[in-house]
Amino acid sequence: MSRDSVKNAGAAAAVAVAPRAPLNVARRPDPVTEPPVVRWILTGVALLFLALFLVVPLAAVFYQALNKGLGFYLESLADPDALSAIKLTVITAAIAVPLNLVFGLAASWCIAKFEFRGKALLTTLIDLPFSVSPVISGLIYVLMFGAQGWFGPWLQDHNVQIIFAVPGIVMATIFVTFPFVARELIPLMQAQGNDEEEAAHVLGASGWQIFRRVTLPNVKWGLLYGVILCNARAMGEFGAVSVVSGHIRGQTDTMPLHVEILYNEYNFSAAFAVASVLALLALVTLGLKLLAERHMSAELSAARDVPAYAGPVTPPDSAKPATPATPATHTQAMQATHASQQHPLKQGEL
Repeated sequence: MSRDSVKNAGAAAAVAVAPRAPLNVARRPDPVTEPPVVRWILTGVALLFLALFLVVPLAAVFYQALNKGLGFYLESLADPDALSAIKLTVITAAIAVPLNLVFGLAASWCIAKFEFRGKALLTTLIDLPFSVSPVISGLIYVLMFGAQGWFGPWLQDHNVQIIFAVPGIVMATIFVTFPFVARELIPLMQAQGNDEEEAAHVLGASGWQIFRRVTLPNVKWGLLYGVILCNARAMGEFGAVSVVSGHIRGQTDTMPLHVEILYNEYNFSAAFAVASVLALLALVTLGLKLLAERHMSAELSAARDVPAYAGPVTPPDSAKPATPATPATHTQAMQATHASQQHPLKQGEL
């Protein structure tokens, strides 16, 4: 046996017996290359901007609301017109959000899981409220159901009132809020794919079982995230509701409209008292939003953290004599070793 053959045989044996290199050894360099002073300045500017345009106005709302004492604050909220506005806002959200939940879940399931004609058109229509001004969307309902609208004479003959009544407010709110649930679920469902649903179908699960036990649990946090955003927009909507409500005090005024009326009457403390309720709603929404984002990030990280397949581990056999390996055998062993180690960028470390 030549000296080169013995050297190649030793190298091949070392490659076969040596433990595999751990995954994720190669790390990308830190993308932040700016000096610490630059980072501190940028962070300080961002915090100053947030303080001036978010924290200070929010604090001013609560300060103005409690400016005349807690008794006046509670009295302003206990006013019959304020209670009517709060009640109407809650009723509108209680109707609009469940309907948008059902529509968004069905639309996102169809778009993400199936191929059909009109799919691109359906996606475009879902995005329509994002590109239309809320005032225009409210005006659309006035042109359709108003006294001079398309269905106005028929509605008057049958004593049905939509515009300047609760039905018009609910319909306008549904129009401006229905993209939120669908737009949160569509990319999530598309990223998950159809593998689990297909496996459940092969195992004999029905369509309802697949949806209830496979699809819905996988998107529960994204669904909650969309519902939170939809509810916040429904309670805080002003433009579309202002057009269709008629500003009838104590009847068709929601909380944002009631705040505008009180402010125009120079009743600033009462206006800020009602506005503080909306501000508290925004803070609660933000907390729930962060909770949903944390759970969604944890699930996505867990899905990306699946270890790569490192190949079968063959224990060394001391009884088996080492066979001479040619240079080609040594090269193939090295290539197999490198192929079994997945590149870090392919393991979700972005």
